[in-house]
Amino acid sequence: MGTATQTMHMAAKPYIEPYRQPEESRHDLPWADLITLDLSQFEYPGGKQKLANQLKDAVHNVGFFYITGFGLSQEAIDRQFAIGRDVLNMPTEEKLKYRADLEGGSYNGYRPLGSVEVYPGLPDNNEASISSPMYNMFKFIPYGEREHPQIVQQHREEIEQFQRKIAEDVVQKLLVLMSILLELPEDYLSNGHRYNDTSDCHLRYMIYRARTPEENAKYKDIYIGGHSDFGSLTLLFRQPIAALQIKTSSGEWKWVKPYPESITVNIADILQFWTNGYLKSSIHRVVAPPPDQAGQDRLGLLYFLRPAHNLNLKTVDSPLLRRLGLKTDEPTDADDLKAGDWVQKRVAQNLEGSSKDGQGDKVVLNGLKAKYGHD
Repeated sequence: MGTATQTMHMAAKPYIEPYRQPEESRHDLPWADLITLDLSQFEYPGGKQKLANQLKDAVHNVGFFYITGFGLSQEAIDRQFAIGRDVLNMPTEEKLKYRADLEGGSYNGYRPLGSVEVYPGLPDNNEASISSPMYNMFKFIPYGEREHPQIVQQHREEIEQFQRKIAEDVVQKLLVLMSILLELPEDYLSNGHRYNDTSDCHLRYMIYRARTPEENAKYKDIYIGGHSDFGSLTLLFRQPIAALQIKTSSGEWKWVKPYPESITVNIADILQFWTNGYLKSSIHRVVAPPPDQAGQDRLGLLYFLRPAHNLNLKTVDSPLLRRLGLKTDEPTDADDLKAGDWVQKRVAQNLEGSSKDGQGDKVVLNGLKAKYGHD
């Protein structure tokens, strides 16, 4: 009887038009040189140490890398793209019913158009038409519960399974590798990054609508200006429309290639704070696609790993960091700052605009700064 009931429940779900990945650009763009970690090697003898060694330069000097072999099928990924597309195509007045409490520092729900500046005085236009920039779903635990649109409720089970695979498997492997690099116990960074922890981890559906040449000129070909992410890790599922760029140590902007069957991962501010800069939270931006993709909307699927609210941000006591002089016993600005306060202040502060001239740093809490770079 239980099986029959489950089958009927599944059959009652509305049909979703399959998502089809667009074609990659044929332009030879100045691509960033990023390493690729094959996480299928993680459980092999010596696999973790090998992957950690491979990751060292990427997390210390670049802040971005690819992963493959992460155990999610393209079919499962494309299902999330399809659900996200349909959520973002809802009428604006319907999405506004689920607006996130941005003023209170929460991204849980819908973030409306114009919530963030691209340039000082120019709000973001993740969509040039009337739809929403993004829809965020916190983990399906009591802290993150809220009302969601019908389409999310109808597909909640598969959305939660997708989130859990990322949170309980994929990011845990990455945190183990970084703990090994820091010469800490393998589960050190996993503490405070569990699925059931009270944190603002979330899955995001996001869209950038195609713009006219006039609109691109107004926004200087920028969709989202240079910034660092303010959680622990960000995972971007492959989107063939080229638009993401990272700022190199030499100050150049390089395109991030949509590598087949990959996830692009970047280090975010929390891990940089905990390691006093050893793990690099890089500035990146989203720009107008190359000419052969200019007329297409760019749909995004991302997962943001956030730390448990009660963790403080003082530098971890790592043997490696002590040898490098990055960990001392002297007090720092971050010693008494909670991770949850940092994340929530960054969300609320986004409503105030970026730094005064769109460049450099902006103080957030206790002297700690957010990084911007819009050139």
